[in-house]
Amino acid sequence: MNDRPLTLMAVHAHPDDEATGTGGVLARYAQEGIRTVLVTCTDGGCGDGPGGVKPGDPGHDPQAVAAMRLEELKASCEVLRIGHLETLGYADSGMMGWSTNDAPESFWRTPVEEGATRLAELFRHYRPDVVVTYDENGFYGHPDHIQANRITMAALAMTTAEMTPKVYWTTAPRSMMQRFGEVIREMGGDWEEPDPAETAEMPEIGLPDEEITTWVDTTEAGGQKFDALAAHASQGENIFFLKMGKERFTELMGVETFVRVHDTTGAPLPEDDLFAGLR
Repeated sequence: MNDRPLTLMAVHAHPDDEATGTGGVLARYAQEGIRTVLVTCTDGGCGDGPGGVKPGDPGHDPQAVAAMRLEELKASCEVLRIGHLETLGYADSGMMGWSTNDAPESFWRTPVEEGATRLAELFRHYRPDVVVTYDENGFYGHPDHIQANRITMAALAMTTAEMTPKVYWTTAPRSMMQRFGEVIREMGGDWEEPDPAETAEMPEIGLPDEEITTWVDTTEAGGQKFDALAAHASQGENIFFLKMGKERFTELMGVETFVRVHDTTGAPLPEDDLFAGLR
C-alpha cells in the first residue's frame, strides 16, 4: 500500500509569484490535506527596495532586497499553509531587456540543464503528483518566468522514468483579462488596450476561454490569497490587486485557471480539480 501523501509542487520565479497565480490552489489543497511544495527560483533582488526605491536607483541594494523578500516569502507561505519551501537562490534577472539579464549569476543566464538538474532532485525527493509552472512565454514574457518553464519541463524529462505527474501551466481567460481592464478603469487607474502594431510579434497574454482545460474554484481561499499578497509589502506599489480590498479581490480572483499539458490519468476535460483522476 502506498501511503505517500498526494503532493502539489508549484515552480515559481520570484517571491510573490506564488500568491498571484497559484495562491488559491496552494491554500485550497493544503486545507484538503494535500502536501504542498513551493520552489522559488530567484531571490527577487530586482524588486523594489525600502521606500519603493527602484532597481538601478541610488540606494537600491539587491542583496538587502533579496533578504527582505525572503522573509516576506516565508510569511506568505505561512498564510497559505504551504508545507515546504525550497529556494534555488538564483539572482533575479529583472524585466526583459534590463542589463541584469546578462549578469553571469542571473537565472536567465543559467544553463537550463544546471537548473533542471537541481529541480529534478527536488522532484525525486518530493515525488509530486501535480506540477504547476508557467507557459513557454512565462505568461507575459518575463525572462525568469520563461526560464522557470524551461527548467521545469527539462527536469520532468530527466525524471520521466521515475514519475509521471500531471503537469499544468498557469494562464488566464481572455474574458478575465477584459474584466481586469474594466475594474482598473472603475478604480481610476490607467488601462490602455494594447496597440496591435506594437504587440504583433508578442504572444497575447492568456487564452480564449474555450482553450483553458482546468478551472479551479478557490473562492474559499480568497482571503488567504489576498493576505499572502499583502505579506509582500515591499512590492505593494506593483501589486494592483491589493488596492481592490479583500471582498472585491475574492470576487474577481475566485477561480484559478490552467492548461493541462501532461496527464496519464485520463481525467476528462474540462476539469475543476488539479487532482482529478488521482483521488
